[in-house]
Amino acid sequence: MVKNYAFFFFFYFLLAHALWTQEIQTFKVQDFDLNGKVKSCLVITDYGKELFEFNEEGFLTKTITQYNDTDQDITYYKYDNGELLEKRMESYKDNVLDEATSMANFYSIDTLAPRRVLEKIISYDKEFLEQQEHLYDEKGRLVKITTSNSEGVDETSVEYTPFKNELTKSFLINGIMERSIRTSERKNAKGTLKVVLTKEYIDGESNKAIEEVFDTTGKIVSKEVFLHSPTKKEFVSDRKMLYSYDVDGMLEKIVTKTSNSVSEKVYIFQFDSNVEKNWIKQIVTPENSYTTRRITYYPEEETKKENPN
Repeated sequence: MVKNYAFFFFFYFLLAHALWTQEIQTFKVQDFDLNGKVKSCLVITDYGKELFEFNEEGFLTKTITQYNDTDQDITYYKYDNGELLEKRMESYKDNVLDEATSMANFYSIDTLAPRRVLEKIISYDKEFLEQQEHLYDEKGRLVKITTSNSEGVDETSVEYTPFKNELTKSFLINGIMERSIRTSERKNAKGTLKVVLTKEYIDGESNKAIEEVFDTTGKIVSKEVFLHSPTKKEFVSDRKMLYSYDVDGMLEKIVTKTSNSVSEKVYIFQFDSNVEKNWIKQIVTPENSYTTRRITYYPEEETKKENPN
């Protein structure tokens, strides 16, 4: 997941409303651009609040998205030895639980080869919504998702195609291409860059593509969005973002270029006093938007020194 230093509401939207057939994912402290033994992180912006809570192993256990004084979504995560066993998404409107839109995901795991994970989704008013069976190959890679619901059964196959220094991961629903992700390498004067090209399809037809380039430390350095032109029958660049960082590796600037404009956003951070520092305030100019984070930590374990005597 690309760290974007803001817009946590969009991240929550992806968790709750999958745009694609989802692989089962677990999220940890590092996925939220946080360092150290973080217990909770309250994100405050000019458009709302969101709280993230983590266990001592760093796994995400709870999120609260506060839309206003009476409406909020709460998601709980339960694990066993690092495996996701249960996810509950509760929606409150006017401070009342909406059972029709609240749901629970239950996971049962068969670790014998081939590995299988069965996911059942049930609403709080006890309506069965969906079942997904995730099948993995001997390398631990997802190869098939079988989805059953009131509309029938769909099968998503995941294909892996290596070519020289590239690997393409393709998702096909009932044999129709939905998405492909090609990972490759590109060398420059600073070392080897990782390039990830994601193509999206609608009814098997090309729709959109995004190319992301990451440096040797894993930071994104550029992102280019392409839209498919029906007349030209090819992808055409819509915009390109260039990312730059300071000497400490913090995001400093994003320059966005289109065919007829160039815009720039500058990022300013303030940090806490924790040993593994985290930013607690972000200001973005020229719009002067802000994001504040209130972070609590688990107490550090004291190192016991042996008495030499």
